[in-house]
Amino acid sequence: MSKRIDELSAQIHQLEKELKDEIKKIRIQTYEIREKGIHFTEEIRARHREQVMHLGQYLRRSKLKHLLTAPVIWLCIFPAVFLDLIVSLFQGACFPVYGIPKVKRGDYIMFDRKHLAYLNLIERANCLYCGYFNGLMAYVTEVAGRTEQYWCPIKHAQALKIEHSRYRKFAAFGDSEDYKKRAPTLRRDFGDIDNPES
Repeated sequence: MSKRIDELSAQIHQLEKELKDEIKKIRIQTYEIREKGIHFTEEIRARHREQVMHLGQYLRRSKLKHLLTAPVIWLCIFPAVFLDLIVSLFQGACFPVYGIPKVKRGDYIMFDRKHLAYLNLIERANCLYCGYFNGLMAYVTEVAGRTEQYWCPIKHAQALKIEHSRYRKFAAFGDSEDYKKRAPTLRRDFGDIDNPES
């Protein structure tokens, strides 16, 4: 990989860290996380409760197309749960054999929106579903990314729309010398992962 690409990658990583720090500052001003629970001030909780839209009003305002397609969306929960089980089994069985740090599922699948008092029952259920499903996709992507780093750490010829967290480390497409030289090291290069699950 060229020196300039390494420099840009390091700058991006630093900017991502700074962005997370700024978001954390905003969070501290409005709520705090204690013992895995979200705690708002009583004033904010009261304001949230005033803004909840009751179920009858929510359903009356819902568009027919949303009501008709909701069951199709919810059907996806069955393959999602199956995928969750298979990927968790896969990494549990294979990652220790390969020496790959396990992905912490709880870092990706979050159920914190239940603490939002301005959501009604349907909105909470939808948020629960979306938090699970999108978190699951991120979790699966990270498991797949670590697997790809072990088995085939080569970038693609064309730019990807979204890259997983391990992709920047991969050897350049078409650079056989770089791949042959770095592949054995890349397979074990997980030292940058914070708090890997044991």
